[in-house]
Amino acid sequence: MALAQAILALLVNHPQSGYDLTKNFEESVGCFWKATHQQIYRELAKLEAQGWVQPTTVFQESRPDKKVYGITESGQQYLAIWVAAPCNPMLIKEELLVKVFAGSLVSTHVIRQQLLQHRQIHLEQLAHYQQIEAVEFEHPKALPLGAKLQYLVLRRGIRYESDWVAWCDEALAWVQEEGEGLKAST
Repeated sequence: MALAQAILALLVNHPQSGYDLTKNFEESVGCFWKATHQQIYRELAKLEAQGWVQPTTVFQESRPDKKVYGITESGQQYLAIWVAAPCNPMLIKEELLVKVFAGSLVSTHVIRQQLLQHRQIHLEQLAHYQQIEAVEFEHPKALPLGAKLQYLVLRRGIRYESDWVAWCDEALAWVQEEGEGLKAST
C-alpha cells in the first residue's frame, strides 16, 4: 500500500485540508500506516497532478487562506480498483523482535527494560484506541456500512495493541524466570 491510497481513503467521506488530513490520519489509519505532515503534503501535490484530488481555496479573515482537498471521480474510480485488487499480508519488520532474538548477548535486565518500554507504548496506544471506540463507536451495530467498516479497522488496531501487551507480558515472565535461574545458579 502506498500513502496515496490512505489519503484517498480519508477523503472519501469529506474534503479536508492538509492540516486536517494530518490530524485525522493519526486518528484513523494511523493504527496501521504512519506518515509525517511533510509526506502528506508531498503526496497531496502528486494526487492533484494525477487528477485524483481537487483543491478548493477557502478564504479566512483572520488567517491565511487554506486549501481543502476533495477526492475527484477519477480518484474514487482509482481507489475502487485498488480496493478490489487482491493483496498479500505485509511482512513484519519489528526491531524489538530482532533484539529479543539476539538477546542472549546482553543481560536479562537489558531485555526486560526493552520489553517494559514497548509494553508501555502499546498500553498507551491501546488506551487511545479504546477511547476512540468509546466516543466514536458507542453503538457500532447501528452505524451505516462505511462507519462499520472503519470500526472494524479500529477493532483490528485494538486487537493488535492488546496482543502486543499480552506478548510483552509473556516475554517478561520468561525473562524474569530466566533471570531468577541465573541468580539461583550463582
